[in-house]
Amino acid sequence: MTERANNFPPLPKFIKVKPCFYQNIQEEIPAQHQQLVKRIFTLWIIYSATLCLNVIGCIAWWAAGGNGSNFGFSLLWLILFSPASYICWFRPIYKAIRADSSFNFMVFFFIFFLQLVLAIIQCLGISNWGMCGWIATVTFFSSNAAAATVMLLTTLLLTLVTALMALVLIKVHRLYRGSGGSVTRAQEEWGTGTWKNAPPKSEFSSVDQMAQGPTLPEYPATVPSYVDNRSW
Repeated sequence: MTERANNFPPLPKFIKVKPCFYQNIQEEIPAQHQQLVKRIFTLWIIYSATLCLNVIGCIAWWAAGGNGSNFGFSLLWLILFSPASYICWFRPIYKAIRADSSFNFMVFFFIFFLQLVLAIIQCLGISNWGMCGWIATVTFFSSNAAAATVMLLTTLLLTLVTALMALVLIKVHRLYRGSGGSVTRAQEEWGTGTWKNAPPKSEFSSVDQMAQGPTLPEYPATVPSYVDNRSW
């Protein structure tokens, strides 16, 4: 198999840092699951955009008399969670669906569930957490309506992202249970090391055929009866 050059994230050519991952949904993901993977990828983009908008909301919050620590934490959420969410839960589900890997499914479920719990806490808008949630937004309307309106946009988008995360978790869990995945399979993949770099399912058949070599033709199970002609 030929080497594939990494293409994600798509960085300009003048930057010396090269892409870290190879991502090609049309080529590597089975056709019946491509739409689901695209939606999960879109969810990651929306979540990253929400973190960017949250920085703007925290700036408005700070400028209108809020605590400056919220702005600092909002930058931390953006710098840390934008790449970490791609690596920790999108890549596992991408590899899980690509190669039907139970181990990567388990990694996705564990990390994505924690991501969902964190998103719910962020929606609350606890003070000094660096997120424009409902508590912070509603209480700040009495102080500065303009800044609270900017915070409200972030809160609404974050609430939408949280709801979509819950729907994705349910959808992927149904897919996993329907495909026959189990903890035993995940343990086997961990023991054999196939979870590290499993090829796409479309490549398994060609690889196996190359390893086995040419196969003999299949003959019918029933043997034809011939007439016993002893004259010759």
